[in-house]
Order: sequence, then structure tokens, then C-alpha cells
Amino acid sequence: MIEPEMKKMKPTINPKIILILLVTLFSLTFFGWKYITNQYLPVAPNDNSIIEVRIPENSTGHEVAELLYKNGLIRNDKLFLSYCSQKGLDKQLKAGLYAFSRSQSLPELALQISQGKVKSPSFTIPEGYTVRQIGELLVKKQICTQQQWQEALRVNYSYEFLATGQLGDESRLEGFLFPDTYTIGEKTSAQEIINMMLSNFAAVWNKEYAGQASTMKLTTRNVIVIASLIEREARIPEERKKISGVIYNRLQKGMPLQIDATVLYSLGEHRETVTYKDLEINSPYNTYRNVGLPPGPIASPGRAAIDAAINPEQHSYYYYVAKGDNSHYFSSTYAEHLNAKKKYGL
Repeated sequence: MIEPEMKKMKPTINPKIILILLVTLFSLTFFGWKYITNQYLPVAPNDNSIIEVRIPENSTGHEVAELLYKNGLIRNDKLFLSYCSQKGLDKQLKAGLYAFSRSQSLPELALQISQGKVKSPSFTIPEGYTVRQIGELLVKKQICTQQQWQEALRVNYSYEFLATGQLGDESRLEGFLFPDTYTIGEKTSAQEIINMMLSNFAAVWNKEYAGQASTMKLTTRNVIVIASLIEREARIPEERKKISGVIYNRLQKGMPLQIDATVLYSLGEHRETVTYKDLEINSPYNTYRNVGLPPGPIASPGRAAIDAAINPEQHSYYYYVAKGDNSHYFSSTYAEHLNAKKKYGL
């Protein structure tokens, strides 16, 4: 007996499985798209604070992405590279100093760098900085190297207020690199920066102080020397003109100025206290050993200190001592001064 041939059964696909697979595929696609989209968004939409990032010359796309990631500007450095590659920006990323914020999206950052929208470098010189401190600030901000700064100091800048010959390169410029905020170009040299600060001093002096100084028969240099002493000694604004009056009173009487800041300048370092041994240093800037003004300024004074040097307060004080709260106690006699020193633990 011959068995009848069995019909072959066609495999059937469960519609539920197809639905599940489609839903899964859609979900993966959606969440993948959502993830990538989120990676493009700003790291902190409400944080508009500026983050300066310098992209060195010849930086690769990978190095640029790494810099942005380390500064907390993007969430994913590989995604930044991928985006730049897709948009054809990976070969257009430009070097320079940039001002970014965490409120910028990844596409915005990529576009800014590809277009080379760099920030003009700027720096601020605080009142009371010395030439050495100014140089250290510029080197720290990578505006110039130490060697470039030293070379710039040796240039002969032709301004009437600068001393000629008798002072060293650094001391010749001391006091005249005017404290201010300066905006420069990417390739501005150290020499151009110094010339910019000297030119600024000349403009401010001629506009605001030259007439007053002439009336009082004061030379530019002497005013700036006195102003530099005031800048380093006065801790609160209200005492600037009073300290200026003490300096003029002592000069008129032929007394040594005995200003600690000049001793510290002689030592070439900053300390909170001056020892008796420090007072013995053999330097023309040591106003404990030498009568009269030091041979040059000891720092760059600001407008308020210059004004105080030209307009000293009229009083009978010859001494002052620090009270420990940034203010000073002023005395007319040495006996009173000794009592004040004892009172304030000096």
C-alpha cells in the first residue's frame, strides 16, 4: 500500500513577533537619534561665563576635540570629530585664542573654530605691579616668552620721562608701564606691548597731571617716584593723600623716608614684614640708609596714587605705623610714634 504524500507546510510568522521587532528597531533608532542629538546640545545652557581656550598652531582635529572636552565645552570628543568630518570642517579648524561658553552647542563651537572667530587677547596690569611682575603676568598668559620680554626691556624707548644711562634696563621703565587693561593682536610683540603701555602713560600724564605738576614745580619723574611709594604703602584709599603728606614733610625736613616698600624693592621680593637685617641692605633704593627720594619708582602707580602725589594732604605728621587692619596710625612726634608701635605690637 502506497502512503499518500504529505503536503509541505509553509512556515508561518507570528505577526506579534514582527510587531515587536519593528517596535524594537524603531525604539533603537529613535533613542540613538535622541542620544546623538543630546550630545550636540550645550553642556550648560544657562552658563554664559567665558572660557578662554588657546588652540595651538598645526593642531589636529583630535587635539582640538580633546581641548574642548577637557574644558567641559562638549560631552563627547569623538562625536565632535564625527560632526566636523560630516560637515567638511575637520580640515578648516583654525588656531588662535577663543572665547567660548558652556551655553554653546557642539555645532556652534565647530563653526566658530572653522571660521577662525578668535578673541583678541587682553591683559590687565594692576596698580602697584613692578616691571618684573608685569613680565611674569605676560609670560603666564602666554602672550610672550621670558626671553622675548627681556629682549624688549633692552630696547631704547624714546620718551622724555624715561631716565637715560644711569639706571639698568628694567629700572629705566619702572613706574611708567601704566596699569590698565590692554587689548592686543595675536602677534603683538613684547616690544609693541611695552611701547603701548608707555604711550598710554604719556597720554594720561599729559591730559590729567602735567599741568598740575608744572604749577607745583614738580618733575614727572619725582611725581611718579612718590606715587609709587604711596601705591605700595597705602592699603586703603582714604590714606593715600595723608601718606603723601608724610613723605613731603620728611623730605622738607631732610629726614630719611624710611619706607619699608623701598627696602623690599631693594631685596627684589615681596614679604609682609621687614626685618632689622633687611634695613641694612646697601642699595640706593633703601630709604632707611639714604636721605631723599630713591633714584626711581618702585612700581607702576595708578591714577589715584599719582593724584595723591601731586595733591598731598597738609598736616604735621612725620610718622605712621600699621594698625593691623590695613589702616595706619599717624604721629607728629617720634615719642608718639614709639607709643603707637608699642600699642600695635611692633
